[in-house]
Amino acid sequence: MVLFENIWWLLVLIGAMIIIHELGHYWAARYFDVHVEAFSFGFGPRLFGFKKGETDFRFSLILFGGYVKMLGEQPGEDNADDPRSFLAEPRWQRLIIAFAGPFMIVVLAVALLTGLFMFKYPQEPSDAVSGMIGHVAADSPAGEAGIQAGDRIVAIDGQAEPPWDDILLKEFSSSDRPVSVTIDRNGQRIPVTITPVLDDKTGVGYAGWSEEREIQISGILEGGDAQRAGLQPGDTILSVGGQPIRSTATIHEVMKANGGNPVKLVYSRDGVRDQVTLQPKLTDIDGEERYMIGVQLRVKMVYTSLPIGEAFQQSVEHNVRSATLILQFLKGLVEQRMSAKSLEGPIRIAQLSGDAAREGAFAFIGLMAMVSLNLAVFNLLPIPILDGGVILMLLVEMAMGRDLSMAVKEGVLKVGFLFLMVLVVFVIYNDLQKVLPSGG
Repeated sequence: MVLFENIWWLLVLIGAMIIIHELGHYWAARYFDVHVEAFSFGFGPRLFGFKKGETDFRFSLILFGGYVKMLGEQPGEDNADDPRSFLAEPRWQRLIIAFAGPFMIVVLAVALLTGLFMFKYPQEPSDAVSGMIGHVAADSPAGEAGIQAGDRIVAIDGQAEPPWDDILLKEFSSSDRPVSVTIDRNGQRIPVTITPVLDDKTGVGYAGWSEEREIQISGILEGGDAQRAGLQPGDTILSVGGQPIRSTATIHEVMKANGGNPVKLVYSRDGVRDQVTLQPKLTDIDGEERYMIGVQLRVKMVYTSLPIGEAFQQSVEHNVRSATLILQFLKGLVEQRMSAKSLEGPIRIAQLSGDAAREGAFAFIGLMAMVSLNLAVFNLLPIPILDGGVILMLLVEMAMGRDLSMAVKEGVLKVGFLFLMVLVVFVIYNDLQKVLPSGG
């Protein structure tokens, strides 16, 4: 049942993005009077649809993707000389048509977050201190550098007073590269150097520190001891086993050290302090056995609503930060400081879609905005067959003042298609490695 739910929500998620993306190409092509032969949701054989004007709007067999087919779009087509064909248009118009698809899903990402922030804008609590470290893992790069819980990062690689998002970005993109950090410990400034390592599971840099934040319960798992004890979403965890909790990592450490014995959990609900005794259960999580009490956790956030102008501004800033993170990730892949294992394919996105939908509209729309931005950036990469590859070839032709030869164009398209097929096989294999239980 969960599998079918995940597939359904994946289709909803990508369906909206496919339609918006292809509408960008379609509207731009129609504006320049290019003959659009087909607007397809999906690839492969036509299942059903309707014809409006000269365009066949269709649903095709393979629903993961879509396309707009314009007259004379591909090199070597017989009708490329038709005055309404794509290749007959001036290069600057073809450039706009190619760019319009990714542009529209950027607009979608900004619009989705603007709408969300008008109703539910997440902010850190007023007493949160920027850059405060709540946990340092033993034998981690941060621990070996002498960093301790309670230290505050006041500078990283020359950036003063970095927000935790920027600290994470630097950590993720700096595996095997020394990073200069200045910490504040009881008023004393201490310079240290850490070298994040490449995490085999996530494929990104890992320093071993976690931000100091209040931890709340976001969900109660069916059949867990937390359900029996009456814990509820929104409860703030104050301590576990006598250990103050300012990071989810601390909870996992306490559970592990406790060896499965009953543990006392102190929590706060609506300002009232209470406690329960829970029996942890040994559970397999992604091939690793952990003692669990049946809760999902999140950092405590304060939610407010923003007027439309401020919501739009915050949405743009958020998307710019996210796009920067994506580009830093791609740069890290090229420099081999990050692993392609961190790429998510359709299986993992289906899981994330289902989880987000079950959590609620806010989580699902937020995921849609994030995936939209990722799709836009990916489409703009200078890879043949993608929009970015089309744009690159047009820019090259504009610089040369003439068309590339037909042999070059056909060769580039074949290379691009082969690259995409290899990428699809890799991300699906990568997804299976993550979701299937490991042996041993």
